[in-house]
Amino acid sequence: MTDDERRNLTTLERMSAGFDRQDVDAILACFTEDGVFETTQGPDPWGERFTGRAAIRTSIERVFKTLPDVRFLDATRFVTGDRGVAEWTCVATAPSGRRLEVRGCDLFTFRDGKVARKDTYFKQVVRPKP
Repeated sequence: MTDDERRNLTTLERMSAGFDRQDVDAILACFTEDGVFETTQGPDPWGERFTGRAAIRTSIERVFKTLPDVRFLDATRFVTGDRGVAEWTCVATAPSGRRLEVRGCDLFTFRDGKVARKDTYFKQVVRPKP
């Protein structure tokens, strides 16, 4: 592993720790100033795109407000060159009271040891009603 890859992996680990603590500032510190975050849902094929730290802050704060008990479990991460992947299981309670369980991944592009792009994908568990 190169020094740049180690630095990028450390950035992913710091970002993950920020999500664990719901520390928006710690998460944002991992992004470049002009970073891009593409979510799983939205009006376009890539979901909804948030560009720049202020816009990314709005998106992340919305997640934590909507899903105050959100947790990301079973994470694995790897980096190769300026690209990285994090796989995880997200569990939370939806505002309706329904339990969410999602297996997903983030695809990352790095620049100078920070996240320039985070693109999120997931599969959602749907259980039949009892």
